[in-house]
This record gives sequence, structure tokens and C-alpha cells, in this order.
Amino acid sequence: MVQVTIWGSLARFTDDAREVEVEAENLRQLLDGLAQKYPGLKPQLDRGVSVSIDGRVYNDNWFQPI
Repeated sequence: MVQVTIWGSLARFTDDAREVEVEAENLRQLLDGLAQKYPGLKPQLDRGVSVSIDGRVYNDNWFQPI
């Protein structure tokens, strides 16, 4: 299980939860899991987001292990 911190205006799509958990082994699974669990996030995720893992930012390495 991956703990995800939701920043800024994206929290409105998670019922204002700032931290959520998703089962994922890589970034693609993480984003797909977020979209499935919180459908309102899907359009935002489809536009493109950056993900920070332990302080390193990823935005296009979908198979980066978590």
C-alpha cells in the first residue's frame, strides 16, 4: 500500500482527504488506482501530473517502482 499526499485543489476530488492510500507497485498503477478510487481525479490525472517519491520528482516514467 502506498500513502499518497494530495496537494492543493486536488483534495476536493478526494473529499478533502490530504492523505490517501492506494495499492500500487509503479507510477502507472498508482495513477490508475487513484483514478479508480477517486473518479473526479481522472481528468486532472489525464492532463498530466508530477509525482514526488522521497523528494525526487517523476512526470513520465510510468513504470518507476514505488
